[in-house]
Formats: sequence, C-alpha cells, structure tokens
Amino acid sequence: MDEKEIMSLFKSEYEARNILEASRKRIDEIDNDLVNLISERTSLAKDIVSAKVFLGMEIYDKSREDAIHNKVNKLAHEKNIDDDILSDIMNMLTILSKNKQKEILEE
Repeated sequence: MDEKEIMSLFKSEYEARNILEASRKRIDEIDNDLVNLISERTSLAKDIVSAKVFLGMEIYDKSREDAIHNKVNKLAHEKNIDDDILSDIMNMLTILSKNKQKEILEE
C-alpha cells in the first residue's frame, strides 16, 4: 500500500486519531488477555508434571512438542501470520512450561 492509498483511508485527522486510539486500546486489552492465557497455560504444569511422574514419563516429550509446532505452523498459514515468529513464540511458551515443571519437581 502506498502513501496515497493510506491517505485515502481516512476522511479527517480526527477520524485517524480516533482509530489509532481505539486500536491501541484494543491492543492493550489483547495484551492483558494474552498474559492471562499464558498464566493459565503455565499453571497446568503441576497437573502435567504430576501425571508424567505417575506414568513414568520424561519431562521432555519431543513428539508432543512436534505436534504443537505442526499445529501452530498450520494455524500460522491459515491466519497469514509469520510462521517463524509464531514458532519462536511457541518455543518460548514451551520453555516456560518445562521450566515450571522442573521447578515443581524440585519443590
């Protein structure tokens, strides 16, 4: 999209500023939701590590991680999101979960 096309999107500076502020407000709300979801996801570590110990499983489950990455890669393509960046985010979430599981085992 070139500058001329961008300039034609808004009828006025007022409209552009309102859209900017509304979009920023919504991003703040989504950020809060993301943090809450990450917290919820991480809190499942206790259940997961307890079940793994009971079942005699290792903390690291490569097949599960591969399945997660395959699912996320597919979703990234469907949603037109950079799959490398989304994969990096999922790696961070997986590390967070594994670290929490290790922390629980050390208690």
